Amino acid sequence: MTSELLLRILLDFVLAFVVGFCWGILFGSPKRILWMAGLLGALGHSLRFVLLESGVVLITATMISAVTIGILGIYCAHKVHHPPVVFTMPAFITMIPGLYAYRTMLGCIKLTDPAIVQKTPDIMVQIGHNLMLTLSLLAILAIGISIAALLFRTKSVKEINFGKKQKVKKVD
Repeated sequence: MTSELLLRILLDFVLAFVVGFCWGILFGSPKRILWMAGLLGALGHSLRFVLLESGVVLITATMISAVTIGILGIYCAHKVHHPPVVFTMPAFITMIPGLYAYRTMLGCIKLTDPAIVQKTPDIMVQIGHNLMLTLSLLAILAIGISIAALLFRTKSVKEINFGKKQKVKKVD
C-alpha cells in the first residue's frame, strides 16, 4: 500500500469515528460508551472504503461492513453490558447512502425544467439508477443489522458466552 492510500484510510477512519460518536450523542447513548459507537462506525466505514479500493462492488462492500458492525456490536454489548443498539445504530449511520439520495432528489427537481431535460435526455436513467442504488444500500444495511440479531436471537446479550461452551436447554 502506498502512503497516500494509508493516509486516505486514516482520514476515512477519523471522519467516520467523529460521525459515529456524534450520532451516538444524538441517539442518547451513555457517555461512557460513545467512543464505542465512534469506533464501530469508523471500523465499518473504513472496512467498506478498503473493500471499495480493492475493487469490491459497493453493495457487497456495504453488506460485509454492515454484518461486521452488527456482529462486533453484539460482542461489544456483551463486554460493556449495554444493548447493542446504543452503539450499532450510530455506527450504521456512517454508511447511509446520502449522496445517492441527494442525486435522486436533485434529478427529480431538474425534471421541472424543460431546458435541462432537453440537454440531458438520459436524466430519467440517472434518477432511476440513483434511486435503485439508494434503496438497495438501505436494504443491505437493514439486512446487515438483522443478521447479527438473527444469529443470536435466542439469547440475551448477557447470556452469550463468546469462546466458551454454552449449555443447551432442552425443550419439552
